[in-house]
Amino acid sequence: MVSTHSRRRVFGWASRRVAILLSLCVVALWVAALPLGAWVHQLNGGLVSYLLLLVPFTAVGALLAVRVPANPIGWIFLLVSLGLLLGQDAASYSVRAYRIEGHGLPLSRLAVAVATGWVAFALLPLPILLFPDGRVSGRGWRWTLRVYLAVAAISVAGVGVHDLGAFTDAQIHVDSSGELVGGSTPVFVKALGGVGLATLAIIAGAWVVRLLWRYRSATGDLREQLKWLISGGGLCVFGFVVSILLNSAQSEPWYAIAQAAPFSIAALPLSVGVGVLKYRLYEIDRLISRTLSYALLTAVLAGVFVGVVLLMTRVLPFSSPVAVAASTLAAAALFTPLRARLQRVIDHRFNRARYDAEVILAGFSGRLRQTVDLATIEEELLAAVDVSLAPGHAALWIKPPA
Repeated sequence: MVSTHSRRRVFGWASRRVAILLSLCVVALWVAALPLGAWVHQLNGGLVSYLLLLVPFTAVGALLAVRVPANPIGWIFLLVSLGLLLGQDAASYSVRAYRIEGHGLPLSRLAVAVATGWVAFALLPLPILLFPDGRVSGRGWRWTLRVYLAVAAISVAGVGVHDLGAFTDAQIHVDSSGELVGGSTPVFVKALGGVGLATLAIIAGAWVVRLLWRYRSATGDLREQLKWLISGGGLCVFGFVVSILLNSAQSEPWYAIAQAAPFSIAALPLSVGVGVLKYRLYEIDRLISRTLSYALLTAVLAGVFVGVVLLMTRVLPFSSPVAVAASTLAAAALFTPLRARLQRVIDHRFNRARYDAEVILAGFSGRLRQTVDLATIEEELLAAVDVSLAPGHAALWIKPPA
């Protein structure tokens, strides 16, 4: 008889092979998107940015699917990338067939039907529920997963009903994104799609609340894993909101910020990958504190720079070069003290381990100045090391005099 261990090894080997094959398919679709975009005269910054945003999802999905094939999160990321890239390539092909050529190309009707690959976005909330081990604890939450998958399947079927016109209509018209224009969709299907979308949003919101509740009661590695996911998800949402608010900005630096903000979406798959693999979890506090401190420092210095320039050019009779030079000097003079102050305040809230260690060492240094007894110094030093670093064992060796 084949042992359970042998079956698991065979399953893991086969799963890794499938993951590698699926990853290669995603890479092939990614590479094909560039010449297809040029073929339909749509190879621009928007398309390139869209393709770059899918790289982290593909890379993290492939890594997780190969390293931990039993965890469905990696497979979900791979399927999201596969669906979106397949839809993008099919959309370019259908645009070429029906907007440039004016007639069908081989398999062009199938391309029109597949162009709605954006439905793969319905899979993105699933890692929130399945994080970090791919399992769902609690019977009630398992039911929410079943309801979500059923509603998502119905919604995708509703989109498919609309796309049936790609095979039944005598004349096909597509928009600039390659999707079918027109087509007869029953009213009840449209209403069902709206209800389904609202249901998916409500369930996904409940999963987010559950995640935050788990974080409050979690300890150890699980708390650090959840901290990674919450940090990455928060950065992703922040970048998404900023990109929407600054969507119509034309002047610098707001235009550059609007173009760069969507790339914060990459924080979500990267944080999930680190959290699942438990790689260097302890540095998340330091990463958060550094990110916040330098972001606030940049904002404050930019405000000082702009304020001094406006003051010297609008209020005081100085020329622009003098105002810019004075603003630069003021920002440079404020950099070091302001950075130290902000870092200390943020460490007090987000990097408590470092803050506590610094307080302990500062207290030890103060006592050291008033102590001359060697035995007392040894005892104080070992106590400070034990509290700040928590080692399993600590000893002090003093070199004897020559």
